[in-house]
Amino acid sequence: MLNPMGELRGECRRLLLGALDKAFPNVDRPKIALSFPPSPTLGDLSSSISFQLSKAVKRSPVKVAEELVSHMDPSSSKLLSAVKAVKGYVNFHADLPAFAEMTLEAVEELDEEYGFLKAERPMRVIVEHTSANPNGPIHIGNARNSVLGDSLARILERRGHEVRRHFYVDDMGRQVAMAAYGWRLLGEPEPEGPPDLFVGFLYASVNCINEVKKLKRRLEEIRGEPERDEEARQILRRLDEYAAAAQDLRERNPRLFDLLLERMEEDPDPDAEISRLNTEYEKGVPEVKDLVLRLVGHCLRGFEESLGSIGITFDSWDYESTHVWDGSVGAVVEALRATPYVHVEGGALVLDCEGIARDFDLKRRWGISEAYEIPPLVLVRADGTTLYTTRDIAYTLWKFKRAERVINVVGFEQTLAQLQLRIALVALGKRDLADRLTHFAYEFVRLPGFKMSGRMGRYVTLKEVVDRAISLARREVEKRSPYLTEEQKEEISRIVGIGAVKYTLLGVDPMRPVVFSWERVLDFERNSAPFIQYAHARACNILKKAGEASRERDYSLLGHPLERDLVMMIARFPEVFVSAAEDLQPNEVAEYANLLADKFNSFYSALPVIRAEPEGLSGARLALVNAVRIVLRNALDLLRIEAPERM
Repeated sequence: MLNPMGELRGECRRLLLGALDKAFPNVDRPKIALSFPPSPTLGDLSSSISFQLSKAVKRSPVKVAEELVSHMDPSSSKLLSAVKAVKGYVNFHADLPAFAEMTLEAVEELDEEYGFLKAERPMRVIVEHTSANPNGPIHIGNARNSVLGDSLARILERRGHEVRRHFYVDDMGRQVAMAAYGWRLLGEPEPEGPPDLFVGFLYASVNCINEVKKLKRRLEEIRGEPERDEEARQILRRLDEYAAAAQDLRERNPRLFDLLLERMEEDPDPDAEISRLNTEYEKGVPEVKDLVLRLVGHCLRGFEESLGSIGITFDSWDYESTHVWDGSVGAVVEALRATPYVHVEGGALVLDCEGIARDFDLKRRWGISEAYEIPPLVLVRADGTTLYTTRDIAYTLWKFKRAERVINVVGFEQTLAQLQLRIALVALGKRDLADRLTHFAYEFVRLPGFKMSGRMGRYVTLKEVVDRAISLARREVEKRSPYLTEEQKEEISRIVGIGAVKYTLLGVDPMRPVVFSWERVLDFERNSAPFIQYAHARACNILKKAGEASRERDYSLLGHPLERDLVMMIARFPEVFVSAAEDLQPNEVAEYANLLADKFNSFYSALPVIRAEPEGLSGARLALVNAVRIVLRNALDLLRIEAPERM
């Protein structure tokens, strides 16, 4: 059976429908929904249909439930042992031996495919994720984007969709121009150390040096003006902050920082030069293209190394500039200009998003409050340069030529930009594409006592976090399994450390911030990847100790509440998977895996497996352990976390 819990639901629905025909033949049938009771003692599935019928049949829910149950014969079902009316609810009790046999045998037979129900209509899907600006390293903040996007892609693949992972290289804009400006001043040297960290050093150093210079100049301008005292105090606070950041950067590489400072002091107007680079790159001036693309290439190499170390790769690296230089962005601007929703304001070209939403009834269609007034979108600045969202329109059209659905994994702070993007598609006559474009939003990662800022070069890189996690995992492995070889310890530490970081970023609802703490990341005793991995390794160890000899399985001997809990949890996995895939919620898989591991640990602590008597009980419990092993491994696979067989 591909979906054991689905089979059980089917049996419950069959009995309910038969009872409705007999008890209330002339009453319209309400929709049948089956939920899990608050306590397993009440049953395995429950229906509140009596409350829906009560008014129509003019009886209390309690009486309706009793009437329905009186017309049900659980013995007609192979999977049910009893049906009871409890306080108006109709509660169904599974026949544990029969249900356990069906479930555990299905898990064993399907093995690596268990749980992964396929979509009725597979689609071509593009998941665009990470897309970090190529002006600094992958840090723990944007790593949440990477890990979420990679897991989403895996879940959708397992659902049967054809999925491609795309990275949108934001190589246009002032930030990249700033890094390129600094690199050129230094003579375009080869990166020292990790290339993305080197590019981040250039960007932050140029920014800090420039800001300190401008703030000092402004202080001189208002000196001796008492009415400007408050402004002076604010400038001093900012100056102190930037000066401290500049000092931190200098300590990392005194030679390069001092050289950059010297060269920038010789430039009378760095801002003007940075703006010129930005404008000329968008125009495609050959020497500027060559400069920027080479620097961006260094940064992307660093991204590949950082993300590749935790198993994250991409099918395509799509450059923002491509859609400008090939005329796609210009074509989009002209097409929008031809609509009645574009006007010129202060020399800039502006799209009336509120007007489009109103005329096409988009707020109702997309569930947006009617009271919310959608701000206009600037398509082209007064200086003729386009904005990120404008370029994103062209990129989105490009993606939809290659996919039926597009999912953008982008931070919550970009909600307005993503909405404006969809509205622009509607203005272009592409409402069907706007409906199939999904913004998968997520919140920030917070590090207590530390504020990250790319502009100041302050971040905790993904590499730093992963290296430390592996180091801390090594301590635990040494403590728990000192008899392992060095090679085994190293490999297990790598698997556990990387898994711990990924789970921390996946295990929380995407719309809630992640508070990153090492105490939680590497907790072997509760909600964490090591906790789940340890449960998987424990199941593997039990099966290894049991040996290869097959044992008789007598499922009729299963009856303990802990056994029932495990069987029901294992049977639920396909439904959890489908929910996670349809609602795009990897955290549901993480929460499920943690709960299954917790229930398995309780079972392991309370009941013997290999030495259980009689042999039929031992065989049935070993089948249960094997099913736990398979399901934990499959769940971790969806999260792109490895499941070690020993720890």
